[in-house]
Amino acid sequence: MRPEILNPLFAETLVLKGVGPALAKPLDRLGLARVVDVAFHLPTGYVDRVPRTELMSSDAGRIIVITLTAREYRVSAGRGPTRVQATDEHGNYVSLVFFGGSSGWAKKLLPIGEARRVSGRLDEYGQELQIVHPDIVEQDEELREREPIYPLSEGLTSRRLAALTTQAVARAPDLAEWIEPGLKAKREWPGWHDSLARIHADPSDAKARERLAYDEVFANQLAMTLVRADTRKRRGRALHGDGRLRGMLKLPYTLTGAQSRTVGEIEGDLAQTAPMLRLLQGDVGSGKTLVAAMAMLIAVEAGAQAAMLAPTEILARQHYETLRKTLAGLPIEVGVLTGRDKGRVREATLMALASGEIDILIGTHAIFQDAVAYKDLALVVVDEQHRFGVAQRMTLQAKGTAPPHLLAMTATPIPRTLTLAQYGEMDVSRLDEMPPGRQPIETRVISEDRLDDVVNALGRHLADGGQAYWVCPLVEESEKSDLAAAEMRAETLRARFGDKVALVHGRMKPAEKDAVMAEFSAARTAVLVATTVIEVGVDVPNATLIVIEHADRFGLAQLHQLRGRVGRGTGRSICLLMRGSSLSETSRARLALMRETNDGFRIAEEDLRLRGAGELLGTKQSGEMAFRLATPDMMADLLQCAHDDARLLIDRDGGLEGPRGQAARTALYLFDRDAGVALLRSG
Repeated sequence: MRPEILNPLFAETLVLKGVGPALAKPLDRLGLARVVDVAFHLPTGYVDRVPRTELMSSDAGRIIVITLTAREYRVSAGRGPTRVQATDEHGNYVSLVFFGGSSGWAKKLLPIGEARRVSGRLDEYGQELQIVHPDIVEQDEELREREPIYPLSEGLTSRRLAALTTQAVARAPDLAEWIEPGLKAKREWPGWHDSLARIHADPSDAKARERLAYDEVFANQLAMTLVRADTRKRRGRALHGDGRLRGMLKLPYTLTGAQSRTVGEIEGDLAQTAPMLRLLQGDVGSGKTLVAAMAMLIAVEAGAQAAMLAPTEILARQHYETLRKTLAGLPIEVGVLTGRDKGRVREATLMALASGEIDILIGTHAIFQDAVAYKDLALVVVDEQHRFGVAQRMTLQAKGTAPPHLLAMTATPIPRTLTLAQYGEMDVSRLDEMPPGRQPIETRVISEDRLDDVVNALGRHLADGGQAYWVCPLVEESEKSDLAAAEMRAETLRARFGDKVALVHGRMKPAEKDAVMAEFSAARTAVLVATTVIEVGVDVPNATLIVIEHADRFGLAQLHQLRGRVGRGTGRSICLLMRGSSLSETSRARLALMRETNDGFRIAEEDLRLRGAGELLGTKQSGEMAFRLATPDMMADLLQCAHDDARLLIDRDGGLEGPRGQAARTALYLFDRDAGVALLRSG
């Protein structure tokens, strides 16, 4: 239960003076539903306002505050600007320019002959000084010389938001310190409440910003540490495989060193009574599915069942077919269950699962519904782990008689510095070798001006019996939708290649999408035009060409994931990155790196460096990876420190029961890291 001391912060924003239903809408668009959200909506920069008593051309380019008196209105015809000619107390003239709207607004703000304090950027326009869209400052309004700039939504001004943050900070209580005293002194950090007040007063205050970022990272690491400690305390079931099923596998290749090492780590985990919590990171094509198959065979050898959860229907059924082929000839039963399965088929699967006839079940979230009962579930494998948060990882473990072991997999490479942030409660294995025979993908960057050349090259590729993906660009909201862009591209390609061209997009019903993918997998279609998300894990070895339009609009990780749709067979594969005519330095660096390397882990590290405080990995991560105060570059500096401090609290300082622990418990609630932590829910 949330500590009462935090209640003022967790009230709705309607309690703030001046916030009614109208203002609540732009606040909601910014995700500011509670007072604490407003307090944590930090400024991204600031403007320095220079107080002046006299207009001077040397101040051009600066934001000034000065008292002016309106002398004349000059109203343009039509929708042209309204100009208010005004003078300072020395008689120097400036033109105050208002675009759009009626001239009545400017006249109301600046009555002729009345002095007003005005603030804005002073510029030279020809021979005269002007201020475009000046702020009119109320006589009794206190104006900060350094004014914070906030991320805004339509209907909100920075000054209005600053007034709300002032109220929010005033409602924030003084809280007991949760940071280890020696660490706080070493870093020269102010207290929590002081940091909050300081950062809104002066956005350049690096120590205050760093302190708040640390608090959020620390709360995240503490939550992860508690989940891990809680899991380790529970008695699960040790699984000792005898190797009989793995010995019967007839693989056309030997495991890589990384695969063998990882299988050994998993086997060691499974042999313990403490439930395994392991994350398997592997680049596209590194052989994660085979490692998962070996783990599930160990569970079956030990007389138990295993389940594999995939994020989509297509991927679940693909894993099912792959495992059936891999495990062909073994005396085990593999089943599949997705939301599409109904009636007798579903009932038969459920009965076989409950009786123990099915040894391994593959499926979507449907495999964890209340109606699905296992005879003896001992291992859960979660594919594409970035789609699931900490709380979801814990609920998966409620299906066994004892908490089952958990192996999570992701093909989204995560920088080493950030692995702790999302998976701090898990052990991590990395598949950093590619299986032999896996061909590197040749990546080329080509201008969009050469679209006709690309279409001609596609024609030659199809004539040789090849298949190809064509990914349509991310489209800005002001333009047409991604879907419209894909439909247009599909039409132009159909005009050339006829019914060999298929289209798949996220708004299709699952059955429709499955049908299109099945046609492409069976080579009954040759070109698959797609919106920005082709299902992760789609496996068509004959597809050896991918064209990505406007590749400069994508993040590195997205480009790498999309490129991984090809290169899945033994043939030479090509990725064509079509770029726009004008590139930023960051876009140019991204495309150059894609051309240079196929190493997903190196790309992830570089993505972090290039994006800095931008969106982690270039893809929106779901689950509980929401950091409001800590940017990725700050996390790289603070993560290990926060991880060590959280461990120190648990191991040395009495956990959540000591004085620092009680303060840390408050921090968990303050930063929304209480969800999924069973220890806290039990008091």
